[in-house]
Amino acid sequence: MWMIVMFDLPVMAPVERKIATKFRNFLLDQGFEMSQFSVYFRFCGDRSRTAPYVKSIRQNAPKEGKISILFFTDKQFAEIINIQNYTTHPPSENPNQLLLL
Repeated sequence: MWMIVMFDLPVMAPVERKIATKFRNFLLDQGFEMSQFSVYFRFCGDRSRTAPYVKSIRQNAPKEGKISILFFTDKQFAEIINIQNYTTHPPSENPNQLLLL
């Protein structure tokens, strides 16, 4: 299961840019990767592991702006088509999972 967080935050005033940057850094600290400037994704394993991230995002969401959280299966995520500079790139692969005994 993949989580994608998309957001549109106000950035006209310096204080708004600071709040938006703080939210972006929060997502990076939570293990999300940037796909675009306001689109971040993270591999979560399965749906049951997404709840703590959703809760944390809700708690750290700026008061202004819009945030959307989407969920994709591995198969759906693998079918994403990325085009950059007229070149098609494959989507990110699932990260290796650690097994602790």
